[in-house]
Amino acid sequence: MRYEGNVFRPPSEARSYILQCTVGCSHNRCTFCSMYKDKKYRVRSMEEIKADISMARLYYGNLLKVFLADGDALAMETSDLLEILKELYSSFPSLKHVGIYASPDSILKKELSDLQELKAAGLTIAYLGVETGDAQLLKAIKKGVTYDEMVEAGRKIREAGILLSVTVLLGLAGRTPQAVTHARETARILNDINPDYIGALTLMLEPRTELYKRCQKGEFELPEPFEILDELRIMIDNLELQGTEFRSNHASNYLAIKGRLPEDKDKILTLINNIINKNDRDYLRPDYLRAL
Repeated sequence: MRYEGNVFRPPSEARSYILQCTVGCSHNRCTFCSMYKDKKYRVRSMEEIKADISMARLYYGNLLKVFLADGDALAMETSDLLEILKELYSSFPSLKHVGIYASPDSILKKELSDLQELKAAGLTIAYLGVETGDAQLLKAIKKGVTYDEMVEAGRKIREAGILLSVTVLLGLAGRTPQAVTHARETARILNDINPDYIGALTLMLEPRTELYKRCQKGEFELPEPFEILDELRIMIDNLELQGTEFRSNHASNYLAIKGRLPEDKDKILTLINNIINKNDRDYLRPDYLRAL
């Protein structure tokens, strides 16, 4: 398979064929993210994309799952995405799932009818990086949208009938009193969106990012493991969701958690509180595992 630079996918797309439709990220200004710093955003030609689909058909035969990369393939013209979906479903008769990364800005630029067309054509899930509900922090990390715009983007995906998976980022406020606000406001924005899936990741400072440089200058300090757990506890305690799958089992997390909300909320909170009260790092993933 042909790929330009490093290619990323959500953990749940581990068994998907990754089709690189765009190179890089259309936004690429978030202060914490280094994933696409070595790439200049561009849309690949339809000729290249279809050639890759043909190669995948020869290599894999049939497929069940496909993920459209890079960082914000939804920024493509709707007509191009519809053509790609048509080619995929005609090439792989068993195809059941097509996922895509979506920035809030690219969602907002689409008409609801565009998203509904994509759903009808076989786009099954969109992955949206919410990161935080703290309005000041959203601006500080250069996410490019306000609280209300992020909520509008998330709700728009759900209204179109496309499954919505969002990520939030623990530790994003650093070792400051704002961490509590970050946790509470993140719960509030998740309540306002009510996504199908939530993935809570833990901030890991990456070289070449603004946040890493701030840390090197002493302007930002990563929270300690139990401070991260306290953020997680506050966030979950304030969640009021219906029918949402929750995960914090990414390699970045100190504590692997999964459950369905609201059914498993009390069980999750009991687990976190017990570990915080014991204040024993033996219950947490070691730092070297978080780097895998």
